[in-house]
Amino acid sequence: MSSLTILYIIIAGIIALLLALFLYKHKSNSHKTLNYLFGFLRFITIFCVLLLLINPKFEHVRYYTEKPNLIVAVDNSASIKYLNQDKNVLNFIETLTNNKELNDKFNIDFYTFGNAVNNSDSIGFSESETNLDNMFNKLSQVYKNTTAPMLLITDGNQTFGNDYQYTSSKYKQPIYPIILGDTITYTDLSIQQLNVNKYAFLKNKFPIECILVYNGNNTVNSRFEVFSGKNLVYSQPLSLSKNNNSIIVNFNLPANNVGVYSYKVSIVPLENEKNSINNSKTFAVEVIDQKTNIAIVSDFDHPDLGMFKKSIESNEQHTVSILKPNEILNKINDFQLFILYQPNNSFKKLIETLNTEKKNRLVVVGTKTDLIFLNLVSSFYKHEITNQTEDYFPALNSSYAPFIVDDIAFESFPPLKSHFGEITFSIPFESLLFKKVRNITTNQPLLGTFESNSRREGVLLGENIWQWRAQSYLNSKSFNGFDSFFGKIIQYLASNKRKDRLNLDYESFYNGTNGVIFNAEFFDKNYEFDARETLVIKVKDTISKEEKTFPFILKNNVYQVDLSSLPPSDYSFTVSATNEKISKSGTFKILEYNVEQQFLNANVTKLEQVATNSTGTSYFIANKNSFITEILKDNRYQFIQKESKNTIPLIDFKYLLFLIILSLAIEWFLRKYNGLI
Repeated sequence: MSSLTILYIIIAGIIALLLALFLYKHKSNSHKTLNYLFGFLRFITIFCVLLLLINPKFEHVRYYTEKPNLIVAVDNSASIKYLNQDKNVLNFIETLTNNKELNDKFNIDFYTFGNAVNNSDSIGFSESETNLDNMFNKLSQVYKNTTAPMLLITDGNQTFGNDYQYTSSKYKQPIYPIILGDTITYTDLSIQQLNVNKYAFLKNKFPIECILVYNGNNTVNSRFEVFSGKNLVYSQPLSLSKNNNSIIVNFNLPANNVGVYSYKVSIVPLENEKNSINNSKTFAVEVIDQKTNIAIVSDFDHPDLGMFKKSIESNEQHTVSILKPNEILNKINDFQLFILYQPNNSFKKLIETLNTEKKNRLVVVGTKTDLIFLNLVSSFYKHEITNQTEDYFPALNSSYAPFIVDDIAFESFPPLKSHFGEITFSIPFESLLFKKVRNITTNQPLLGTFESNSRREGVLLGENIWQWRAQSYLNSKSFNGFDSFFGKIIQYLASNKRKDRLNLDYESFYNGTNGVIFNAEFFDKNYEFDARETLVIKVKDTISKEEKTFPFILKNNVYQVDLSSLPPSDYSFTVSATNEKISKSGTFKILEYNVEQQFLNANVTKLEQVATNSTGTSYFIANKNSFITEILKDNRYQFIQKESKNTIPLIDFKYLLFLIILSLAIEWFLRKYNGLI
């Protein structure tokens, strides 16, 4: 409480006293004793009212003790069961839960990790991936400002994410790995990595690269084989030894027919090999009959041009050429889509030819675009000319109809720079992204599309989109999200296929059963998204002839179904709308592969390094009791006394209001009782 507040309280006391004396000092002497009492009660009332007006604040300090946290992170992936460590883990968890000394010293928080991190001690060892990198990233944020050593129960074999040996440094606490598995070295042949393109082109040969690894001390001979169904399509003898323990096999296979084809690569197992599951892998290739050729036309260099080429060509079905306006006039029929980057008068002949040939295009408008020229050659839209520029942030239109769009965190993207002013369309159009200016989302398109005269056109009203791809990588550590988004735009604009009321988004094949997701959109007759429809998918295993039906669920204006429960096989499917006679059919494959089955041993070296880097200690599961003994003795983990200081205003005290009411009530009662009212 400040000295000024204390002064106000003293003045309030003086004022209350003077007012009370003024009211009762000159009253009748026959009630002199009562006058003193009435004066005192009135003083209390006035003083309390003035205190409420001053409203002084008081500090309330509370002291308490806090136990340190013990974070128990348990590997819930299927590899724990394959290494026969599941029972050991469950017994250890039970020991931790029932240990009184450990619970008295720590607040024990249980987490499981695999594909994701969950705050739970429910363990089934069923996760199909192990992402230690994600676990360290998330828990380092949760326990950033607390004492929280981590007990990491895992085999150390990561199948997804960045190298956790380096990510673990973000967790600024000691880490105690409990290593599941042994250090015995088994003789083993394995396919460490298989590199193959997703697409191949008809009548061409597609390359495959396999990295094979041998773990053992003797020289061994085997054979590398590739099968398409039951047909052997490639083979090669292998000879490996302790010193020559890896080999890279490169070969080509022909693409003779259009469709999806699956292959199995394998190494013939050794006689004494313990794990033969990692001797084989399956892969699939989709053979297509042609590429989509896309021309980027610009008369000056800009980082956006390189981004367009890199992003579009991330899809093997697309090839990109960057040309000047005068270089492309004799090559019009070589391309299915034209990206006109900031057109000016040098594009005049090109645009006239494109209009005559009814060619699809994407027009990018930026600060160097000649708007007078653009308005002159554009039949379907006009851009207001203001000679001013503006920065526009993107806002996703979740009701965009032509194709399914995923939100790739557009709200985090930097703004695009373009001309200030509105664009008006003379025909119906669809806004994929709206302009957002100073956190206000407008109804003006930042990226829009339309169809007219049997062709499609898109308009992007901003430059520096290369920054979006960079930001997408910062957000997700991958370009895949942005490239998929931009690829859908290119695929839509490059095609003249008519708009459908039912659109599906799925892969022709999936590597393993994890993440077999189908997305769908359904539109009414006016091509507005219809959230009232019920969609179902009927899936048929073409080998076993078994049929299953799954309902779609509505998720953020997209219908979605998860088919990850299906076993690896070949499938045909039909997606149907229940209320209308609209359906779509297709086929897909689920390849047989489980990355968690590829390991024979725990990754002891990496887990020991994680423990050393974090000032912790590693233990094998057989020595788990040693961990409990050591951590109970560790003086770094003590009870911490903390203080909590709260500032409470006087107006929050209800007793003061009660005191005012009580003093007024007593005064009124006494005056009434003595006939003074």
